[in-house]
Amino acid sequence: MQMETIAAISTAQGQGGIGIVRVSGESAISIVDRLFVAVSGRTLAETPGYTARFGKIFDQGEELDEAVVLVFRAPHSYTGEDVVEISCHGGLYVTKRVLSAVLSGGASVAEPGEFTRRAFLNGKMDLIKAESVMKIIEASGKSAARAAVAVNDGAVSRKIANVNADLVGLSAQLAVWADYPDDADFDADFSSIKEILSRSEEQLARLVRDYDTGKVLVNGVNTAIIGAPNVGKSTLMNLLVGSERSIVTDVPGTTRDIVEETVVVGGITLRISDTAGIHATRDPVEAIGVDRARGRLATADLVIFVFDGSRSLTDGEFDLLNSIKENNNVLSVVNKSDLEPVLNIDYLKKFVKDVVKISAKTGVGAEELEKRVLKMLEVAQVDPSEGILVSERQFFSVKKALESVREALSVLENGLTLDAVTVSINSAIDELLVLTGEKATQVVVDEVFSKFCVGK
Repeated sequence: MQMETIAAISTAQGQGGIGIVRVSGESAISIVDRLFVAVSGRTLAETPGYTARFGKIFDQGEELDEAVVLVFRAPHSYTGEDVVEISCHGGLYVTKRVLSAVLSGGASVAEPGEFTRRAFLNGKMDLIKAESVMKIIEASGKSAARAAVAVNDGAVSRKIANVNADLVGLSAQLAVWADYPDDADFDADFSSIKEILSRSEEQLARLVRDYDTGKVLVNGVNTAIIGAPNVGKSTLMNLLVGSERSIVTDVPGTTRDIVEETVVVGGITLRISDTAGIHATRDPVEAIGVDRARGRLATADLVIFVFDGSRSLTDGEFDLLNSIKENNNVLSVVNKSDLEPVLNIDYLKKFVKDVVKISAKTGVGAEELEKRVLKMLEVAQVDPSEGILVSERQFFSVKKALESVREALSVLENGLTLDAVTVSINSAIDELLVLTGEKATQVVVDEVFSKFCVGK
């Protein structure tokens, strides 16, 4: 079925050095040809693929801008269709005028993610790689970018293809056995069946096991800085951010609401919340901030609990330590190491397993803090370049496939019929085909691309 030609601005909406309007579809070249005049005098229709032309863009005779126009011919383009990219001077007005001219010429406005959707529909990528495209765009740290690029390069798709090929081959063998159960030439090799299932289980289990850590690499970590008033939470926040994001004074209770910022620590994105000092207060405004701080403490993936190393624990800190001592996501930071030490760190370690001393004011100990954060998140155990799952959809599909493979192994080991083994194997194959998009419903495909931005 022929799809209409679509167009959208593919660069950020704002001022910049360059703005790109992307056009894709059977009429892409002819539409832009009516608007663009190359200085060479050559039309786009006679321009080969992977070629750029310099000239001017016109709209009903009015010159809009100089532009470089790139031509990509089907099927050797991002979408698999004829694609034209118009690179003009950046700026909202100019790029919108160019887009308006393209739409007036016969193109339709592209929906969010429609270019990548067409790449998927035209067999240029599977659904796993399609999801990685948005993760590359969203990446705010080195590890997130490496993970997304690896998936886009096919690292996960290749793993899934290998497992699927094993299971499909095994299912075919079992189908032959079912057709000729009494023929000695088609005897089922139980040890071989178990070996293939065990290998598939191991590969799928590794993807499932690494998902939580991979999620940290790709999506970042919700991090809460908590502690009593005036222990240096805001100073630590400013140290991590690299600027004065939080107000710092000697007056306890200065931070009354949550201050949020995104920072990159060791290549990992931390979405940090600097919370109000947790303590008993009669101030109604301050109490709201304290309640919000406790809420962040309950929901954070990583908690940085800050203490003042120049004084002993307060009753409030002692109560808070008791409430979080079962948590494994708490990193204790003993601040003000530039002052005379008073806090009993050995006693502190009875409640929290990881303690690091720093001076948020001078920056001493910041590198050690970074090491401890990365160690706690266990990111060193996963190499993002090997390919990790980058969405919950991928995780649940692989998890369901793993459950079916384990069910097949259990059936085999319990001596039940190979028909039952085949049913479980086929269930695993179905899940893997949904994962790659080969058997995904329209609802699943729509959900994947609904998260995309316009122009990609």
